[in-house]
Amino acid sequence: MSDFRLDDDLEAFRAQVRKLAEREFAPRAAHWDENEEFPEANRRLLGELGYFGTLIPPEYGGSGGRIIQSCLLVEEVARVCFNTASVCQIAVHGPSRAITVLGSEALKRRLLPGVVTGEHLIAISISEPQAGSAVTDLRTRAVDVSDAYLLNGHKCFTTLGNYCTHLLVMCRFGKSSGARGIGALVVDRDTPGLHLGKPDKKMGGRGAPECEVFFDDCRVPKANLLVPGDPNSTAGFKRLMDVFGPERCGNAAICVGLAQGAYDAALAYAQQREQFGRPIMEFQGIQWKIADMATQLHAARLMVYRAATSERDGFPDPRDTTMAKLYANEMVQRVTSEALQIHGHGGYTRALPLERMMRDGRGYAVGGGTVEILRNTLAALEFGRSFDQRRG
Repeated sequence: MSDFRLDDDLEAFRAQVRKLAEREFAPRAAHWDENEEFPEANRRLLGELGYFGTLIPPEYGGSGGRIIQSCLLVEEVARVCFNTASVCQIAVHGPSRAITVLGSEALKRRLLPGVVTGEHLIAISISEPQAGSAVTDLRTRAVDVSDAYLLNGHKCFTTLGNYCTHLLVMCRFGKSSGARGIGALVVDRDTPGLHLGKPDKKMGGRGAPECEVFFDDCRVPKANLLVPGDPNSTAGFKRLMDVFGPERCGNAAICVGLAQGAYDAALAYAQQREQFGRPIMEFQGIQWKIADMATQLHAARLMVYRAATSERDGFPDPRDTTMAKLYANEMVQRVTSEALQIHGHGGYTRALPLERMMRDGRGYAVGGGTVEILRNTLAALEFGRSFDQRRG
């Protein structure tokens, strides 16, 4: 798809997912938000149908698809239910992708088949109270104790931590600081010494909760090492940063899907709502809103598809993914806001999904890399050098 038009197989896949989403996920989308409830029924169904294995190779039970296909999956689900799309995002673009590309053969065979069926849900735990955007400030530490690592630390904002079976934990190995010595372990949720906090109360994405995670002398087998952390090298950290590529593609694709759902609602409403004796689509002010929304959606979708098809060595191009996430994160805020505006006061009520869409979309400009950090990343890529943010 060099011209970014989907081929027949991908169009068929999109249509298949859209039909499923509209039939199974749309009717209860408001329920998960209103009740702050995890969409367990949707998760089970997606596992039964094999969608969590979209990117996982056939030898581990998956379908071995491409990142563009997994982006279509989360885009179409997000069009009707953001919370279910968030579950897909974690299952498809998160730790399972990292394990597929970076994991040992033993780790792949132990975990990936269960991801495909939904038996395993692997959350990713990176942020800490003092280490959000400054991820190299993380303090969670793994100490080598012969046949295992002893893990201690405190994580926050771990999406689906309360519902996972395993955690992919970024941590520090040995006596290291900064980017040196950072690696990752896969930790079973039932590991002694692992404690989960209560779900955070969030503005949006209320069916995909986050929580704190505490590690108190957690003994993690060395077989669970995903990326080693060398105290004298930044190699582990740099490799882990590649993991954000698929996640950022998925994040941007969800923003496109969410914005598309809001746009579809606004377009239909503008044609049937009458004021001053005619449909409001007859007014130039509404026409311009629709034109701008459609243009921004189209641009964001093209950026996502370009990023999704830039894959090299298992991960997409960092420049393309960063641009796609940055633009889509801000686009979804504009489009959902304008869609609500077109609906007038009705859009501001919970009788319609527009206010929920606005709340849900807002969080993705923060999670997975803030739009400010993404701009810093892009500047470094454009200038061909890194900038020390501590210098002010």
